[in-house]
Amino acid sequence: MPTPPPDRHPSRQDQPRLQVAGLTRAFGGRPVVDDVSLSVAAGQVTCLLGPSGCGKSTTLRMIAGVEQPDTGTIRIDGTEVCRPGLSLPPEARSVGLMFQDFALFPHLSVAQNVAFGLSGDKAAKAARVGELLERVNLAGYGDKHPHQLSGGEQQRVALARALAPRPRVMLMDEPFSGLDNRLRDGIRDATLDLLKEEGTAVLLVTHEPDEAMRMADEIALMRGGRIVQRGAPYNIYNAPVDKAAAAFFSDINVIRGTSRGALTDTPFGAFLTPGHADGGEVEIVIRPQHLKIDFDRGGRGPNPTVADGTPARGLVQRARYLGRESLVEFRMDHDGSILTASVPGVFLPKTGTALWLMIRRDRCFVFPVSR
Repeated sequence: MPTPPPDRHPSRQDQPRLQVAGLTRAFGGRPVVDDVSLSVAAGQVTCLLGPSGCGKSTTLRMIAGVEQPDTGTIRIDGTEVCRPGLSLPPEARSVGLMFQDFALFPHLSVAQNVAFGLSGDKAAKAARVGELLERVNLAGYGDKHPHQLSGGEQQRVALARALAPRPRVMLMDEPFSGLDNRLRDGIRDATLDLLKEEGTAVLLVTHEPDEAMRMADEIALMRGGRIVQRGAPYNIYNAPVDKAAAAFFSDINVIRGTSRGALTDTPFGAFLTPGHADGGEVEIVIRPQHLKIDFDRGGRGPNPTVADGTPARGLVQRARYLGRESLVEFRMDHDGSILTASVPGVFLPKTGTALWLMIRRDRCFVFPVSR
């Protein structure tokens, strides 16, 4: 049973392990990272989530010390490691790095790879290497070389090497994207468990919403170099800041209308739209899983309800079975628009079938029309 590591980097309970404030970086006059601020506590996993080119990796490189910011400060356990006029090198920041290509040294053994960043006497290094290989279920692999390992085993060696010096902060840039889907979930969960055991603050970059939702204690959603929303996965999914944020996490349906007297009339009945300008266009956003489907009864649908509003009729355009659910696309009678509903299990109505749709009012988001 390995002994717990000594607390070499004590920090106050109320102080973030990693704190970034006002970080900016421009290339050729074009801002790539624009006023990014965030904090990560010990043992917390924060995901920087966003599309390719939004500034996620550049933010990570600046925190690591391999890219210099134009403005902003970076603190680790309250100590400034980067500010205007000061930038500690990567090796002086107590930061670990993991990337999708693992970056193992092919000419070194597994044990030598893990020991690469360690200092101290030979016995202490060997003990730390042995402890970590046991914790990543690679005991007995020390004499092997990277080419003799599977992708999942290489990923675990990379994790052990990054953890060996006991970094206070772990920076991970899409580290699981090169793994087979069959292995990814298990290795990802084991990696996070180990990082949390070590009390490491984790900042992870990904462009996959499902991965962020599965891994993160907090998600920082980036767009155009800025963090547009931060929060726990449940909150950021269920209270998106705008239509683009909602659409990043899942498919969406959009119904347009005009707000008048804090109400917007639609074929699904009136929606409350307080806070929107009178006469202003709004978009009512709802995810496919929150549309309800009912059968046509001789041209009539179900009765309106307070929760689901007024039903509207549509004709099935396409139905696809996806395993856990089916997606059904409708062309709506009232304006010819296309709405998509997802239902659990197998439900594959024929093209042209008339069905009625209802919209759960408590699962809708209302945003002003973006220009």
